[in-house]
Amino acid sequence: MKKDTLYKKPKKTVPPFEFNKSVVDVFDDMIHRSVPFYSERLTRMSQLAAMFYQNESRIYDLGCSNGNFGLHFLGEMGKKPFDMIAVDSSNAMLEAYRKRLSDRPNGDCIKLILDNIENVVIENTSVVIINLTLQFLPVSERDDIVRRIFDALLPQGILLMTEKVIHENDEMTRLQQDFYYRYKRENGYSNLEISQKRDALENVLIPEAIETHIKRFQTAGFRTIDIFQKWFNFSSFICIKS
Repeated sequence: MKKDTLYKKPKKTVPPFEFNKSVVDVFDDMIHRSVPFYSERLTRMSQLAAMFYQNESRIYDLGCSNGNFGLHFLGEMGKKPFDMIAVDSSNAMLEAYRKRLSDRPNGDCIKLILDNIENVVIENTSVVIINLTLQFLPVSERDDIVRRIFDALLPQGILLMTEKVIHENDEMTRLQQDFYYRYKRENGYSNLEISQKRDALENVLIPEAIETHIKRFQTAGFRTIDIFQKWFNFSSFICIKS
């Protein structure tokens, strides 16, 4: 796992964050040091996905990055067949994913699609995964994506989603942020790295409050909604189509 040093040196101008090859090369180190309980989230999401997957339906992994969820799910399913559509807008991410799948049993059960998730036709699905992805999309498009997911889900299908969130109370938002930066420092990031990464993500990653997400789920039609994991400003949701 190559170490993330992308923001270690001072930059005169910090360019907007993007999932290019430089990020892909250090992605696993970056995300494990930046997202609390990342592996635990993937483990539980893959277990839930396997539990709710319905034969002859599809799984959609929207914003699949380099395939961390998909590989967890392959391990969970073993030799059981399934049909997964994994979508990402970064060609570099999908190239890395493709290499990881090449020697995996059942790897051909996962079809990789290079596209924006807003363009993907979702149909005949029992499981949809959105893992740290909605936060990178224009806010104006998020309601429609969740509504389309609900409409495409089979009865008892699920949406599993993890997002970075903010609090409706500004004081709590600051507290969550303080502890998040502490977490990153404990994982070896310097104040300079934290500051420059924050600048890179400005207006690229736009988090919302938990209440906003829940209202969006309810408006789309979900009635069974829960937060199955939360750590300060990171939350994982499960929504079941009754």
